[in-house]
Amino acid sequence: MEEIKNPVMDIIAEANRSATSGIDAKDIKDWITISIMGRAYKVPADLTILAAMEYAGYKFVRGVGCRQGFCGACATVFRKKGEYKLQTGMACGTRAEDGMHLAQIPFTPAEKASYDLTKEPYSASVLIKYYPEVARCVSCNTCTKACPQDLEVMDYVQAALRGDFELLATDSFDCIQCGLCALRCPSEIVQYHVAQLGRRLYGYYGLGVPEHLKKRVEEIEKGRYAKALDTVIAFSNDELRKQYVGRDIEPEQ
Repeated sequence: MEEIKNPVMDIIAEANRSATSGIDAKDIKDWITISIMGRAYKVPADLTILAAMEYAGYKFVRGVGCRQGFCGACATVFRKKGEYKLQTGMACGTRAEDGMHLAQIPFTPAEKASYDLTKEPYSASVLIKYYPEVARCVSCNTCTKACPQDLEVMDYVQAALRGDFELLATDSFDCIQCGLCALRCPSEIVQYHVAQLGRRLYGYYGLGVPEHLKKRVEEIEKGRYAKALDTVIAFSNDELRKQYVGRDIEPEQ
């Protein structure tokens, strides 16, 4: 299969080299000025916000993880030059622009309820019981616009209110729990925790136990994999690394 080129990401990757490999400033062609927490910094053009802040000397001890837009750790607030509105995004996936004002968020709204699925009915009332603010949804769609994964957040919140657990689970499945939807919500709904509870209820009550899972549990109980497990446990660290690198990986579709 022919490799698909992404010139924008190639430019960003090339620019990132200056932040990660110590390239001399004289070798950098284009510069921009950004403001971080009110202080101006000169950084190479085309860096992500995350790389630009690191180039400026910021060392992240929290609020950064995979750097690929999957872990949801690097939520950030910014304002572009000449624009009134505050914007949100993931620092690892948003390009820094000249005149941009940046602020990292130490955490986003994350009050997670405690519950026992086995003691709750399979009903929308459970979602309202633990997250009553969900009933305040005004269908403004701000949550959807804020989502870096382009999920239909408002749609799955409405599904939660209707008790449509399948739609709630499906539409929220790719949520990375970055918290940007909750940060922008005027009704103070913690959408991603509502969705998590909904997915758990759907998995526990709605899906049932798949036949292939029952079969695998039966195989484990009969000791089919005991010998293989003992072999892996006996591996040295070097052998474990070798096995990991050489494992069969399902090709991307």
